[in-house]
Amino acid sequence: MERDEDETAAAPGGVAALSLPSRIVIAVAVAVVAVAAAVHVSMVFLHVAPSNTITKRHGAAVDEYVYPEFEQNWKLFAPNPLQQNIAVQARAEVRTADGGIATTEWTDLSAQDGAGIRHNPLPSHTQQNELRRAWDFFTGSHDAENRPDGLRGQLSERYIRRIVMDRFGSEENGGRVERIQVRSATTPVTPPPWSDEKIDTRTVHRVLPWWTVAAADLPEGADSP
Repeated sequence: MERDEDETAAAPGGVAALSLPSRIVIAVAVAVVAVAAAVHVSMVFLHVAPSNTITKRHGAAVDEYVYPEFEQNWKLFAPNPLQQNIAVQARAEVRTADGGIATTEWTDLSAQDGAGIRHNPLPSHTQQNELRRAWDFFTGSHDAENRPDGLRGQLSERYIRRIVMDRFGSEENGGRVERIQVRSATTPVTPPPWSDEKIDTRTVHRVLPWWTVAAADLPEGADSP
């Protein structure tokens, strides 16, 4: 009995107890994760770093990796932080059961995110930043007439459409969604009582054209060509 206990105590445990093929698989997996983490951190660092030799030569590759999911925003630390409340809203044009077309009311997507964040001690990164950064991405890659500035502009449009359709789904108000329209409602923040600054606090809308919904815009069709 004592011999059995001694043999049990001396038996290897953890990774050492695994077979050689299993240990190789684990080592390869750890190496892949480490390399992926190093690449991600390096790409994000190059994106936010001042212009340098690497970004001048490989800036397009860095942007392609970062945009739109990993884009960084440092405006909080800028000398002039944002002084506007910007709400992103959307509505849909749906095909009803009788074959007619109906237009829904505007849905405030930003308010939905705000409701999910309010009183939540640990709000998700998606609720806080996905829609807001997507809209910043869109406005930064389009002119005043909402015309896209190259491939990044087209990418931002697809990104916005997918976010909206993720919220709406393929059906809305009992009909199949065929087209969507997005707008922003920008309202300047009222100056504090002690300030003598005078600003117009009326809400200004930026209305985008109607977009036809494609299969790739739906969550279940995001991998479609």
